[in-house]
Parts: sequence; structure tokens; C-alpha cells
Amino acid sequence: MPLGSLEVLLVSAKGLEDTDFLNNMDPYVILTCRTQEQKSSVASGKGSDPEWNENFVFNVTEGVSELKLKIMDSDCGTDDDFVGEATIPLDVLFTEGSIPPTIYNVVKGEEYRGEIKVGLTFTPEERSREYVEEESFGGWKESSYRD
Repeated sequence: MPLGSLEVLLVSAKGLEDTDFLNNMDPYVILTCRTQEQKSSVASGKGSDPEWNENFVFNVTEGVSELKLKIMDSDCGTDDDFVGEATIPLDVLFTEGSIPPTIYNVVKGEEYRGEIKVGLTFTPEERSREYVEEESFGGWKESSYRD
């Protein structure tokens, strides 16, 4: 499993289900990479086609295999509404190094609820490699000499 940093460019969303009946919704995104969570700004009054163009950076550690994007509608005075979510597998990113802004389906209860556009870049951690001679481990060596 590669270690390093994951840069996420949150571009925009399109065709989201509008959860506000009287006003345009005010969407934001909660980005989750394993235990790390970050939140985008609120696209005030942008309705079902918001644009963010924001960058986020996550540390990639053992066990990271996907990025979750949870789209919420900011509401004053009441709980924010869940609009939908997208899960992006990161295996291809670890191989390719970067994925240009790509459209992913937003789902809610397994139903299509629009799309979100995200670009990804993975930078592997620089590891300094020290070569340690076998003898320094204090172990024994097996000899091929036999009586």
C-alpha cells in the first residue's frame, strides 16, 4: 500500500437533487479519506449546479483505498440535508499518479442524484533507504557446509 499525499481538486457538481423547495440550496461537500475529514466552503445560492474549485490535501496511510464525498445542503435553523454521496476508489490513482477532473455519479439510497467533478493527484512519500548489512542484525547465517 503506497504512502504519501492525496491532493483533491473539488471542481463542481451538476444536476443535484434540490432539497430546498423555496430557495436554491447551499451545497457543501464533506471529504473523507479513512479517518481524515475536511469540509468545503458552502456554495451559497448555487442550487443544483454548484462550483467550488477548492483544493484539499490528505495524508495517505496504510489501508486507504477510497475517497468518500458526501454532499450536504446547508440550512439555517435546521439540520443540514443529505443530498447524496460519491465513493472514488483510489487503486488506479496509486498506479497512474494523477487523474484529471473526472465526473463521478452522486447516489442516495442507490439512486442517481447527479454528478460531481473531482481531480486527484497522488504524491508518493519519499523514503530514505538505508542498506544494512546482514551481520548487523545479530542473527545467524545458515551455512551450506555439512559433515
